[in-house]
Amino acid sequence: MAAEMTGRNDLASQSIEVSQAGHVGTAQQAGRTMARALGFGVRECEEVAVVVTELASNLLKHAGRGRLTLIPTRESERAGIQIESVDRGPGISDVEQALADGYSTAGSLGCGLGAVNRLMDDLIISSRGVGEKGTRIVCQRWNSLKNTALKPCPLDMGAATRPYPGQEKNGDTFVLERWGENALVGVIDGVGHGQLAFQAAREAQLFVEAHYDRPLDSLFFGVDRACRGTQGVVMALARFDWGSESLVFASVGNIEARVFACPQKMNFLVRRGLIGLNAPHPVITEHHWEPSQVMVLHSDGVSARWEWEDYPELRDASATRAAQHLLNRHARDNDDATVVVVREAQPRARMAKGR
Repeated sequence: MAAEMTGRNDLASQSIEVSQAGHVGTAQQAGRTMARALGFGVRECEEVAVVVTELASNLLKHAGRGRLTLIPTRESERAGIQIESVDRGPGISDVEQALADGYSTAGSLGCGLGAVNRLMDDLIISSRGVGEKGTRIVCQRWNSLKNTALKPCPLDMGAATRPYPGQEKNGDTFVLERWGENALVGVIDGVGHGQLAFQAAREAQLFVEAHYDRPLDSLFFGVDRACRGTQGVVMALARFDWGSESLVFASVGNIEARVFACPQKMNFLVRRGLIGLNAPHPVITEHHWEPSQVMVLHSDGVSARWEWEDYPELRDASATRAAQHLLNRHARDNDDATVVVVREAQPRARMAKGR
């Protein structure tokens, strides 16, 4: 194994020649050590080690040998690691198919590139295809933002979901994440019902929850790749920033997004398609957000023939209780169903959190 070191930020890049099985373990340890030095947590360090292991193993399986380069890098206020894999092998004829779990040209489980996509924030694959030489993979993982919230969270977020009546597996799921002065909520609906819909929705959920602080276009791109080999999903994501009183929204497919107690109608631009099956890029729009407004996201398993004002009993209800109430009243009997509610935290709840 030949290793080359070059200066970059506070650490040095490390280049590792992979030509035999023992080099995989060496590369794994190098990735883990660099991630730890960059301030990644224990779980994140192990995920970086998994990615390095997958890429090093692929070099041996598909090209016989190749080079891995680990590069410390920085994005704004946080550190990251960039991993580059280069070989002179036969190439990949269909990059997107290779990202689908279960696909392999070497008799392996075929989950390597799918795992890399799930565990890394950004992934670019350049391959010249069968008959020509060379594949280059560049992926990055960023340390989680540790922004201190200057303003307390004014939002209450809640969700309720249930599977198609009579089914055990739910093809719908949701996302509720909060960090600093930001929150991300979303509804994901796997195509169809049962186990296959559940698998698609779960793949999308796992990717979003692992990368929730990334830009929305990056999340949709990653979910599209994560859901290759599934039946696909539709998804809507909304990111709140109460420091700047803003809302950023994006959606592909028939997830309903409604905002109540809003003086001006918010125009959400929805693209039709299935994520994981060559979906179009979402249109990302930014809006002013007041905590007094109420957002409701729901899958098409919930009727939209209602208004928030129809339920005065929800005026002081928590977001979770409101979501469950709307699900109970309006879920269809022929589909999975999910409701997410974002509303202003009630004064009593804010006081209790401040004690």
